[in-house]
Amino acid sequence: MESGHGSVDVIVVGGGVVGLLCALNLGRAGLQVVLCERQQLGGESSWAGGGIVSPLYPWRYPAAVSALANWSQDFYPRFGEWLKEASGIDPEVRATGLYWLDLEDELQALAWAEREGRELRRLAIGEVRARVMQLGGGFARVLYMPGVANVRNPRLLKSLREMLRQMPNVELQENCSVETFIYEGGRIHGVVTATGELRAERVLVAAGAWSGELLAKLDIHVAVEPVKGQMILYKCAEDFLPAMVLAKGRYAIPRRDGHVLVGSTLEHAGFDKTPTDIALNSLKASAQELLPALADAEVVGHWAGLRPGSPEGIPFIGEVPGHPGLWLNCGHYRNGLVLAPASCRLLADLMLGREPIIDPAPYSPQGRLG
Repeated sequence: MESGHGSVDVIVVGGGVVGLLCALNLGRAGLQVVLCERQQLGGESSWAGGGIVSPLYPWRYPAAVSALANWSQDFYPRFGEWLKEASGIDPEVRATGLYWLDLEDELQALAWAEREGRELRRLAIGEVRARVMQLGGGFARVLYMPGVANVRNPRLLKSLREMLRQMPNVELQENCSVETFIYEGGRIHGVVTATGELRAERVLVAAGAWSGELLAKLDIHVAVEPVKGQMILYKCAEDFLPAMVLAKGRYAIPRRDGHVLVGSTLEHAGFDKTPTDIALNSLKASAQELLPALADAEVVGHWAGLRPGSPEGIPFIGEVPGHPGLWLNCGHYRNGLVLAPASCRLLADLMLGREPIIDPAPYSPQGRLG
């Protein structure tokens, strides 16, 4: 569908979990969709993240983030099963539960859980040590949420890609860098790529940490900037860690095959994704404080990704005022994987004129752009 081909309904710019899920929602509604990804699908933040189906500290976020997270958490288990059946690739949505250790704001967390109707309870440290045999000795207080899942995000991305590949009304264009927008007669009519023009009724920017740079070409200033995060991966026995554990902003996530992810750093380093020895040593220290036996485990991976940082972590979802035809779904910060199902469903509801799943007002670009 290069220059000379007809117009489609929607061009999605960005092939991370948000772009892929938006394309899936819109494609299943019957729209003609072209998705443009400047590199390989799912190769950036979506691939690099941990995949916890919860914000790390959900009570520290505004209600707008909780509304999306709660909807997605309830949706993920059956979504994972559906994807496994329909694509043949299991995204491994696995409810292990999550232990928070030595929280400073324990009372705030419990009040939030009661208000939101989420199950969160105190446990005696001895009870936790009996369940999580590898836990380090320096912890005294624990909160536990039993239903929290994690998704194996690289497998989720492969599953979504396979679903889209099967859809005749969706076209995936990898290594397709969007250079600017087609703006004619007071509205957006498509994009210009390195290989030519692509025309559409609507263009959706879901380009993660790169969304701000792209929108600046239209002199639209959206507060989305890259925030680097580094992770390490250990290979352990399959029964090494039965649940996720989190302390001092660092977490350990067990995968079904015994891999354990430990993350993550928060660094403002522009678009630099170089893994560093400083971060590696810091992550190893955190890992061994949480789970001392990891000192003897093999580190089989160390990588960095760029989160799409935004004010208070509230994504921008909706049409851009003054630019008819230009839509946003970006700025999910640390919570792209957990917020994606809800934010992409909400985007589709708004674009298709359906009753929205939640109040769209807090996410609207109206009044939030420079």
